[in-house]
Amino acid sequence: MANYDAKFDFSAKRRSSLFNRSFTMHAEPPAEKPYSNKPSFERAGSVKSIYNSIDSIKGKVRRLCNLFESPKSPSRGVDETQTVAHAPSKLKPTKAVDSGYNHSCPFRLPGTEDRIVVYFTSLRGVRRTFEDCYAVRMILRGFRVWVDERDVSMDSAYRKELQSVLGEKNVGLPQVFVGGHYVGGVDVIKQLYEVGELAKTLERFPKRVPGFVCDCCGDARFVPCTNCSGSRKVFDEDEGVLKRCLECNENGLIRCPDCCS
Repeated sequence: MANYDAKFDFSAKRRSSLFNRSFTMHAEPPAEKPYSNKPSFERAGSVKSIYNSIDSIKGKVRRLCNLFESPKSPSRGVDETQTVAHAPSKLKPTKAVDSGYNHSCPFRLPGTEDRIVVYFTSLRGVRRTFEDCYAVRMILRGFRVWVDERDVSMDSAYRKELQSVLGEKNVGLPQVFVGGHYVGGVDVIKQLYEVGELAKTLERFPKRVPGFVCDCCGDARFVPCTNCSGSRKVFDEDEGVLKRCLECNENGLIRCPDCCS
């Protein structure tokens, strides 16, 4: 009988503990005491604070913009398109391209009044310079006029000649002279060509036969020196020593006697 009472007490305690556990699980937590210094984590309050900070930043940016804006700028209520349309233009008018070359230009190339002279380079060390030189040569060849092409990479004397004429040490290429008058570089030639003024400028010069190619130099404008055969050295029989050939340039070349005479 005592054993039965002990089992009954144990099962009763177990049921009471389960009941108490379920009660504690569903019971509401005790109310917390309010604290005056505890921060608020309400969502609405945090969103309001974010919007207030954004508004303050916008106000600072607007004040900075007002400092740099002109006081005469139109207000937001005024149509800005109408204001710009009636405002006087501050841009300078575009200068039209002169017909032909400028005869008042101080740069002259003596002895070339009857021809067109182009200073260029055939080396491809600088791609942009080579392309500009090639473009100018092709434009002038399209008019089938004879052009005195002076390659500064083949003869340094042409570079010195161009520097002395223009009065500058660092001269860009190409450079064009028409009838002894200085015209300009690649930009000027392209502009004159696009507006049709270059054709008028070159009308008075004689035309070449279509497809003409010099049989002597192949349009290279240079041939090996006939005196030293391009070696730049000649033997002096009187003194019995080799001397520098005075008829060719630093590369042992001379101007083509057929097409450049």
